[in-house]
Amino acid sequence: MISDEEPGYGLDLFCVPNHCAEDLEKVFIPHGLILDRTEKLARDVMEDMGGHHVVALCVPKAGRTFFADLLDCIKELDRNSDKSIPVTVDFIRLDFLRAAVMSGQQAPSKSLVEIISQLWLERTS
Repeated sequence: MISDEEPGYGLDLFCVPNHCAEDLEKVFIPHGLILDRTEKLARDVMEDMGGHHVVALCVPKAGRTFFADLLDCIKELDRNSDKSIPVTVDFIRLDFLRAAVMSGQQAPSKSLVEIISQLWLERTS
C-alpha cells in the first residue's frame, strides 16, 4: 500500500499530458515499474503453469490494458522458450458472474477463482 506521505516522483521526470498537468502533484508508480512487475507476473504464471494450457480471463474495460500487457509478456516469454504453451483468451462480464452467484447457481462461499473456473468450463463445454 502507498501511504499519503509517499514522496513519489516529480512531474518534471515524466511526459505529462497537458490536460492532466494541473490535476497532478506527483507520480507514485512510474509506468516502467508497472510494466516490469507485469513481466515478473507473466514469468511467475509461466513457471507456475509448468507447460500446461493457460486460460486467461479478462474483465472488460476495467482490466483491459493490464490484461493486454500481461498477455504480451506471456507471448514474448513463450516465443523465447524451448516449448510452446497454449494460451486461450476469453472475457467475462462482472454482471454475468454476479448473476450466477445471486441466483444461487454458484455458492458465494467459493473463491472467485473457483466460481470463474466453473462458469468458464460450463460455457465452453
